[in-house]
Amino acid sequence: IPLQVLTVPTAPYPDQRPGTNGLRKKVRVFQSRRNYLHNFIQSIFSSIDLRDRQGSTVVVGGDGRFFNRTAIEVIVQMAAANGVGRLIIGHHGIMSTPAISCVIRKYKAIGGIILTASHNPGGPDGDFGIKFNTANGGPAKEAVTNKIFQISRTIEEFAICPGLKVDLTTLGKQMFDLENKFKPFTVEIVDSVESYANLLRNIFDFAALKELLSGENHIKIRLDAMHGVVGPYVRRILCEELGCPANSAINCVPLEDFGGQHPDPNLTYAADLVDSMRDGQYDFGAAFDGDGDRNMILGKHGFFVTPPDSVAVIADNIFCIPYFQHTGVRGFARSMPTSAALDRVAKATKIELYETPTGWKFFGNLMDAGRLSLCGEESFGTGGDHIREKDGLWAVLVWLSILATRGQSVEDILKDHWLKYGRNYFTRYDYENVDIDAACEMMEDLEIMIADKSFVKQRFAVEDKIYQVEKADNFEYTDPVDICTGLFSLQGLRIMFSDGSRIIYRLSGTGSDGATVRIYIDSYEKEQVFEDTQVMLAPLATIALKISQLHHRTGRSGPSVIT
Repeated sequence: IPLQVLTVPTAPYPDQRPGTNGLRKKVRVFQSRRNYLHNFIQSIFSSIDLRDRQGSTVVVGGDGRFFNRTAIEVIVQMAAANGVGRLIIGHHGIMSTPAISCVIRKYKAIGGIILTASHNPGGPDGDFGIKFNTANGGPAKEAVTNKIFQISRTIEEFAICPGLKVDLTTLGKQMFDLENKFKPFTVEIVDSVESYANLLRNIFDFAALKELLSGENHIKIRLDAMHGVVGPYVRRILCEELGCPANSAINCVPLEDFGGQHPDPNLTYAADLVDSMRDGQYDFGAAFDGDGDRNMILGKHGFFVTPPDSVAVIADNIFCIPYFQHTGVRGFARSMPTSAALDRVAKATKIELYETPTGWKFFGNLMDAGRLSLCGEESFGTGGDHIREKDGLWAVLVWLSILATRGQSVEDILKDHWLKYGRNYFTRYDYENVDIDAACEMMEDLEIMIADKSFVKQRFAVEDKIYQVEKADNFEYTDPVDICTGLFSLQGLRIMFSDGSRIIYRLSGTGSDGATVRIYIDSYEKEQVFEDTQVMLAPLATIALKISQLHHRTGRSGPSVIT
């Protein structure tokens, strides 16, 4: 008997504007507000032209956090009712964000729905998120997310096929007949790892990596999946295929609450990995976030590689990767708050450098136009043009490839890099769950202050250091691909000093509760390259807090996280 398709009346919600990485809310919001999930999913489908939607392929997967399976059941029922012809879903509903980007591109899908709140906590009291990626495999551009938001504000009904039940545990195709549909609706449950693993085999020299990781003179590594989605990928690719001992990989079982931890690969939340590296028994360490797109790189004794240094070192050693030997290098890019370490490599190699707003969609646009090969963000995101998302496991394999080629330690590679290019000392202070009104008021007052002509040329003295303001603005970006429609303003407040140092203030769009105020500090040194980062940046940190009055304005005595 064909399954019935229903049209259900609903009422809109005013707060479903997707942020930098989709719609993120507390789980209880999706659970307690009637049709909250249904409204947003319908808004996604309605944003796609009916002619494009009919019979199309859509990819679905998530990081396995709490509410993942419930959401997938609704998405399947609504996709069928909205004319989608085929869904490709990761086994058990789990698939990493980089793998979803890969599968969208491989199967020429019209897009994908990714269920993740990335590095935010999970569980019944944690966060849940929904992100729509378009046919290029990357996050939807603002024109698309704005359309989704506008539809969500006026939605009156949604279409659903409530009798459709899918089995996420069994690999293969499941076919369903729907009333008034000429063709059956197909759900294909796929191996979450294989398509992505095959892509990596075509990028890297797996024989060289296997020799590095399991050969006669192999290095010892430690990888922490933080109970996120990357665990099965690490086990299959690093352990089973490249020969790492099974105990090299920890926390590899995806859990709905990430084991009660915060799946954010930084020095604060991956402290267990850092501690395990201190005694020197491991040569290389890495951690991944909930959905697998972020990474943290560590050397022996817990030597920390900042994300800006990571992408700069990769750029300087990019031809260690067979993929780039074949494709060449079209361009480098970094987000505006990321330190200028990459700029120095770009200048030396005469490769175009782009500075973009925060958000991977800006990189994707450059990649689609053939202008960009490698990019990175200070928020532990690094990626190439093989997909249209940042890619944590790819970044780790890049680093291992560099180690295999150069035969040096992580620390020695970094120190050589600093001696060659100088060093950008960089840190970020995160003030999480700040009252949103207080945060916005502070940013507004800051912008008024730095916009005043008298602010330029001001001098700030801390101990024996004097910093003179050379330029101050609210960063604007004109997309070189879409010059007519590509002006993005209000991307972060910048104060640039005459010695090249920078202080940047931003409100982050990745949280689900309150506001996150971020202060970025970047200072270049040509000679003093082996000093302590926090000591070197202490004068600028003092100035940043003095100018913003952040502690007084937010009631905070210090940052939640320092990276």
